[in-house]
Amino acid sequence: MPFQNPLALAALLSVIPLIIIYMLRPKPAVLSIPSLMFVLKLDRERKKVYASLTKVVRDPLFLIQLLMLILLSIGAAGYYYTSEEPLSGEHTVLILDTSASMQVDSRFEDAAEIAEGYVSKKNSIILASNIPQLALEGGSSSAAGDIFNKVKPGAGTADLSAAISTGMRLLSEEGGRIVVISDFTNWGGDDPVASKNLAESYGLKVSFVKVGKPAENIGIINGWIEAVDGEYSYTGVVKNYRSESKNIEIKTGRGVSGNGSKSFNLDVPAGGTNQFRLASLGPGITTVSLDVDDDLDVDDKVYISIPDTSGQRILYVTDNGKLPSKTALSLIPNIDLEIRQSVPSSLNNYTLVVLAQKQAPIANSSVESIETYVRNGGNAVFIVSEALAPEKTEVDLVKLLPVKPVRVEEAENGLEVENTLRNRITKDMKSDEISVRKYMNATERTGSTTLVATENGIPLLSYWQVGRGTIFYMGLSDELGEGAWNNFHNLPEYPVFWIKLVEWLGGIGDLSEYNLEAGTVTSLSRTEEIRTPTKTLTANSLLYDEVGIYEVSGKRIAVNMYDDRESNTTIDASELISRSLEENEPRTMRSETYTARNDITNYLIGILFLLMLIEILIVRGRGEL
Repeated sequence: MPFQNPLALAALLSVIPLIIIYMLRPKPAVLSIPSLMFVLKLDRERKKVYASLTKVVRDPLFLIQLLMLILLSIGAAGYYYTSEEPLSGEHTVLILDTSASMQVDSRFEDAAEIAEGYVSKKNSIILASNIPQLALEGGSSSAAGDIFNKVKPGAGTADLSAAISTGMRLLSEEGGRIVVISDFTNWGGDDPVASKNLAESYGLKVSFVKVGKPAENIGIINGWIEAVDGEYSYTGVVKNYRSESKNIEIKTGRGVSGNGSKSFNLDVPAGGTNQFRLASLGPGITTVSLDVDDDLDVDDKVYISIPDTSGQRILYVTDNGKLPSKTALSLIPNIDLEIRQSVPSSLNNYTLVVLAQKQAPIANSSVESIETYVRNGGNAVFIVSEALAPEKTEVDLVKLLPVKPVRVEEAENGLEVENTLRNRITKDMKSDEISVRKYMNATERTGSTTLVATENGIPLLSYWQVGRGTIFYMGLSDELGEGAWNNFHNLPEYPVFWIKLVEWLGGIGDLSEYNLEAGTVTSLSRTEEIRTPTKTLTANSLLYDEVGIYEVSGKRIAVNMYDDRESNTTIDASELISRSLEENEPRTMRSETYTARNDITNYLIGILFLLMLIEILIVRGRGEL
């Protein structure tokens, strides 16, 4: 017999206590009687037992309660029976394209109106975006109408093939039809015609319904942010899809609303592109918009998010006033840099402490302050020098470093440098251009992470956790002149390295984490409240399908469309529709029936209620109620 939960049949053991309860009688008393009376009484007691069993079996309450326990056990076990049923055409899967190009004119409104004409008795609705979203499963026509009135197109790309595959799974047993309503100008994933043919080979009817017509458009199709000498700049690419060149006015402003906007003009050739550049971007949100009259608005505006480092207060301790690291830190905008020659007794007001002693070793009392500061959540960077040599350094400081210093050595011919682990600090670091002539011979400690090392494995950039904070070891000394240990401080990416290091230690993150393309999907470490450009929701993963500003985990994330194919509203999808209507080769069709699983739980519940009613009537008839 087929059961969904066979282990639940163990509940049938409950009939044993029921039988015991009905047979339970007071214990007999011990009396002294003649042997003949004992034999006669034993025979009578045996008959009583038989009579008791007969009474139990004939008691209608016992039979009713026994049947109820059996039915409850079968219901919990999930008994079902199978039957062969004909395929149904009543289930319709409606796939709506919610990509950015569906925002042209009234394409999406037309698609929703067309979809209402295909509504049947049983309906499922799939919203086709970068990932398919099941908005309704097996709902009524009125439920489908409610969905059509609520959904809006996003700013991503529709994976129509994945949506058709989802529809196939919904109809895998009962059969039905799939209706895809789209402008078919662009798609992600596989060719939707191939997916249509696959679905039809399984006996499903698939229809492609095209909406929209070619339209004119000018949009921003790409953009990127660069950090140069501690300043941020933005480069944008504008494309003109029209047949004539255009002179476009571009407005820039601060904040989401674009306050204090400025403007400039840009010539864009017909069918071509042109670039513009914004320099000296400040922290926060910057908006860029095109003052154009076209048929697609979503690519006329972009948002730029620069993380605010104004809360960063950095202490720089050194006995040398002219160091490249100090210069690089001073170039980072919106940070408070304090320079001292010794470590103060309290470090609680600093987000980062950089220790760049060149001659005078760090005092043991200062080491204690640094360790307490880091264990309580602070961050410290030690820049290598002669002052960190083991013979000059306090033992407590040596234990604090993520590497164990051995001695200072020189390499006459220089040593090459290689990345051992790439992260956002070192991903743009050109290690092949760095030459090391002097270095601290050190060994990596257990539990530490090395990002960059020499060709013979000497760690140069390493870090580890101490308490709730981080200690970073920089084995690339920044000494200048004839005594320079390496040439890293002479390379153009040196200031950028310090910007990324400060951002990483400060928990700010990389610029790419603050500026995403529409259609990006991310997972969060926990379920939390998220503010999108249009609503507030609670989730542990997120599809960024709107252009605008998202607020996630304390970060303001700018999301832009940046999609040349979605912005190209001049595409006519007639070729795809023609391919979808071509006569296909004969394909193996699926059976005209499917095996249905029929659950009897609802019937069992009805019988149980009826038995309960009969039990109440019997008890009431006996006068026990």
